[in-house]
Amino acid sequence: MTEIDRTAVAAEAEALSAVTLAEPKAEIIPAARAEPALRAEIDRRMGELDMSDTQSIIKFGSGAQIRLTEISDRMLEGVRNKDTGPAGSSLRQMVTTLRGFDPAEIDPNRKQSWWDWLLGRTRPVAEFVARYETVRGQIDTVTEKLLEHETVLLKDIKFLDKLYENTLDFYDELALYIAAGEAKVDELDTETIPAMDAAVAAAPENEAVIRAQELRDMRAARDELERRIHDMKLTRQVTMQSLPSIRLVQENDKSLVNKINSTLVNTVPLWRTQLAQAVTIVRSREAAGVVKEATDLTNELLTKNAENLQAANREVRTQMERGVFDIEAVKEANQRLIDTIEESLKIADEGKAKRAAAEEELKRMEAELKATLAAAKSRGGTETAGTGGTAG
Repeated sequence: MTEIDRTAVAAEAEALSAVTLAEPKAEIIPAARAEPALRAEIDRRMGELDMSDTQSIIKFGSGAQIRLTEISDRMLEGVRNKDTGPAGSSLRQMVTTLRGFDPAEIDPNRKQSWWDWLLGRTRPVAEFVARYETVRGQIDTVTEKLLEHETVLLKDIKFLDKLYENTLDFYDELALYIAAGEAKVDELDTETIPAMDAAVAAAPENEAVIRAQELRDMRAARDELERRIHDMKLTRQVTMQSLPSIRLVQENDKSLVNKINSTLVNTVPLWRTQLAQAVTIVRSREAAGVVKEATDLTNELLTKNAENLQAANREVRTQMERGVFDIEAVKEANQRLIDTIEESLKIADEGKAKRAAAEEELKRMEAELKATLAAAKSRGGTETAGTGGTAG
């Protein structure tokens, strides 16, 4: 997966996390208090009832309940096919791999063990970089797996959004059917049944039995409708309980997606930065060692040149003094020798003073270098601790 794809997945995860789902309504609005548009929906559902047809009462609102069954089946199928275990395993594998690769292995101040000495491990940086390349390949592989898991989780979150919306629609649909049924029961209690009761009382003797049977049938149908309304209320309560369950599963998926994003965006880059700093510090120390060796060589050459000059001067002065009998020449040679000696002493004193000053300067430079390296090592240690906490 390219960097653009990773950015798109991260943006999609953030967008889904920001989605706010609607909350279910707490009460059923009776038809008498409903707004005109809502009252029209209730009346339309009342029109589905035929009190003379038992099947009409039994099937009242069954269409909505069938939708609940379909929603439950879809949710069950999603849970059956959902396998977030690999995502958690991949995250665990990522953390284990990162923790198992310790930058302290290339610490130049770390003393080699007897086993390291026996195996001749004299190039820790080269071995460390080689191991880093291997582990980086493993990290890249796990990263791709995590991105695949994240994509699946994002699809699940979208599915759960749709499932929540469908369940909420069904919840509201049940409220309409319950309101319609209660309005019908109220109509039966206040209008239809009293009218039929009066008709029974006023019916001729030859029709009284038929009218009484019709009244009993209507009352039985009314009771059946009341039981049907009670069943729908129970179904609506179960539906309301399923809504937070869907939200809970969805929040778990979102949390896992956020953890994957945090690992890929924060932990892995910090780990790579930490390793790069460790290698850079070691190579800087090696460069400082080379500079010191060059300086030591320069000082050694200067000392040897001074020694050669002194030996050559001694040889030349000795040869000049041999076979000379002129007193003036002897005196002059003697004076020159004295001047040479004094000059040599003076030069030696000056050279000694300069070497002492140079030695102090070298000590100061060395102290500054050690302080700088110690500060760099301290910062590296702090970042190591911070990164370790993030990965955990």
